Amino acid sequence: MTPRQRLQAWFARQGWKPLAFQREVWRRYLAGESGLLHTPTGSGKTLAAFGGPLLEAMQEAQAPPEAGVPRRRARRPSPRTLKVLWITPLRALASDTLRALSEPCAALGLDWQIGLRTGDASARDKRLARDGRLDVLVTTPESLYVLMGSASGRESLRHVRTVIVDEIHALVAGKRGSHLALTLERLQALVAAPLVRVGLSATQKPIDAVARFLVGTANVRAGVPDCAIVDIGYARPRDLALGLPASPLIAVMSTDQWMQVYAEVARLAGAHRTTLVFVNTRRMAERATRHLGELLGKERVAAHHGSLARDARLLAERRLKAGELTVLVATASLELGLDIGDVDLVCQLGSPRSIATFLQRAGRSGHAVGGTPKARLFPSSRDELVECAALLDSVRRGEMDALRMPQAPIDVLAQQIVAEAACGDCEEDALYALVRRAWPYAQLPRERFDAVVRMLADGFSTRLGQRASYLHRDAVHRRLHARRGARMTALTSGGTIPETGDYTVVLEPQSENIGTVNEDFAVESLAGDVFQLGNASYRILRVEQGRMRVEDARGAPPNIPFWIGEAPGRSDELSASVSRLRTDVAAKLREGGEAAARAWLVQALGQIGRASC
Repeated sequence: MTPRQRLQAWFARQGWKPLAFQREVWRRYLAGESGLLHTPTGSGKTLAAFGGPLLEAMQEAQAPPEAGVPRRRARRPSPRTLKVLWITPLRALASDTLRALSEPCAALGLDWQIGLRTGDASARDKRLARDGRLDVLVTTPESLYVLMGSASGRESLRHVRTVIVDEIHALVAGKRGSHLALTLERLQALVAAPLVRVGLSATQKPIDAVARFLVGTANVRAGVPDCAIVDIGYARPRDLALGLPASPLIAVMSTDQWMQVYAEVARLAGAHRTTLVFVNTRRMAERATRHLGELLGKERVAAHHGSLARDARLLAERRLKAGELTVLVATASLELGLDIGDVDLVCQLGSPRSIATFLQRAGRSGHAVGGTPKARLFPSSRDELVECAALLDSVRRGEMDALRMPQAPIDVLAQQIVAEAACGDCEEDALYALVRRAWPYAQLPRERFDAVVRMLADGFSTRLGQRASYLHRDAVHRRLHARRGARMTALTSGGTIPETGDYTVVLEPQSENIGTVNEDFAVESLAGDVFQLGNASYRILRVEQGRMRVEDARGAPPNIPFWIGEAPGRSDELSASVSRLRTDVAAKLREGGEAAARAWLVQALGQIGRASC
């Protein structure tokens, strides 16, 4: 059988059939083209991206031996080299991707070693990645940056052919994307041949700008990226509706109305096998988990957010996938494509504040080829009702939030200059050209680049002497040489994810890390206070520097901890949709009164469902 027939046979054994867009991505990849894939969630993006490297590997395995090379010698396996980099924005998503990629490799008989290099990776996995004893490496932007900072890591990356960036929309609009763009250009300068770059996302707009970000300025001609764009859009059948309490919403939802909403969510959850409830903050996740646990049974409801320990999050994911949970309450920690099994219903408490966020969250239900996402929106105030109605109107119109890329962030540039110089002496002109090949830095003026280099070389003066001088600058030959300590600073202080002053929560007497709480909450708490974390009550024993020691409170009524500065802002596109809706309603009121406006709303937005009392 040909490689393509073998791959199609494996698809058939899974009960699948390669889709047209998957075959198109494979064809473009085998032709050596970089590509950007835009499809709805749950449509098969992973296999579309990975099928090309699989077909290429099978073709190479079936290729006849070179002339003059004895067949026995030709069959001898060559030294293992890293061929494919798979980059994900989340560590948890990296673990899921590792499992998803391993299955077809084993089934197709490919002797490929797939490894993980993230903050959660074991010492063995990190060693394999560093030593280059892998064929495929699943990593995050930050871990790739660290790998590029060591001699052994750079050596392991020299033979990379393909870079796949999953959920690229989650990176492009922030400084993490700018950081990754520079890392990819540093990687391109390291390898011999042009990299084949593949980007994946279900919510990306404008797609041409994302393509330019992916391939860099060296592959853009007259503004047009040298990148195959496979775009089947994000439109698909969806079952979406609003859920409202029995009494009219006002400026702030009352406690009685919240109880009505929780009761309605519990009723909906009882009618479905598994339900995913999304909220915007960790405090709200804990509160909703507590109330839903009282209605459905504490053992049937769990929380999932970034302040829970990794083991607690993994346990919640496994329980949901195994059908042991009726409801999992989550923040953005489950927004992207984690493997949590089949989800029948998504409920969003409060406005998600952006169109793309809602589509990502709604797409967690019906997460399969041909599946229909089913989601219910529960606004928490009168203004949020208008916002949620406008959101559904935007979805029906096929509108999407635009990604706005930061333009040449200087803090990221400084990190990458020090990191590159720490790997070997650099010529300033060559380094400037490398930086400008990253699309976010395409318009970086030479004066700005020189000013950053000068700052890194001169440092700043303090009473104790000169500080933060990381580079020696040879002004005559225009070369940069890293000073002592520059490499360590670049590796330990790199990245753009902000440090938080959270306190680690340690359960005694097991000395088990169960999560974190905000620093302000920790210092305001006293020994004996009871609070909730992950749908369990804990009593504070003592608060130490950076650590809070607790014991099981055995179900005692808890307070809900708070975290600061985590509520999202509303996107520009959703704001425009709200403005449009208010303008249209005002016009209908002027033309025909309340009855005409109501009739128009029902026709334009659909019947609004109401929650039971």
